[in-house]
Amino acid sequence: METTRQPRIDVVIGDIADIAMHRAEAYVNAANNELWMGSGVAGALKRAAGDEVEREATAQAPISVGEAIVTSAGTMPSPARAIIHAAAMGFTDRTQIYASIESVGDATRRSLALCEEHGFRSIVFPALGTGIGGLDDEACAAAMVSAVVDHLATGTSIEHIRFCVNREDRLAIFLREIDKQLNGKR
Repeated sequence: METTRQPRIDVVIGDIADIAMHRAEAYVNAANNELWMGSGVAGALKRAAGDEVEREATAQAPISVGEAIVTSAGTMPSPARAIIHAAAMGFTDRTQIYASIESVGDATRRSLALCEEHGFRSIVFPALGTGIGGLDDEACAAAMVSAVVDHLATGTSIEHIRFCVNREDRLAIFLREIDKQLNGKR
């Protein structure tokens, strides 16, 4: 795929379901492999998009940990077009599968690929796998930014990639990782 410029990449503190703040086409849900939307990021997106989005998602479940699927954006206003449900963690036989660097990286890469496949020009990610998934912030940031760097190396039509986090310390971790991996600074 050919591109003329790199996308803008940033990190903000806020609510991932704040459409006015992000003005993105695709919003990534920190999903489990059963794709039901409970609390945290999933709960915020479900409240913003409506119950139909959870029904659309669970109709495609289960998926493998590290995979992602696309649903509509439900009742979220334009420019929102879709929610990408990225399963960085999950369950098997009622046993939790915790998030790992590999599952977070895979879920991020798959989300970016789905963004390309559906022609979305902007995407907002939460810090995948850090809540109930149990992954620490540094590992999450390293895995997600590495997946973005890998994706950029293949060329992209995405114009804006945003990470939306909920704390100052997490913001600093993501900014350091972006600076290190994209700008080569230590």
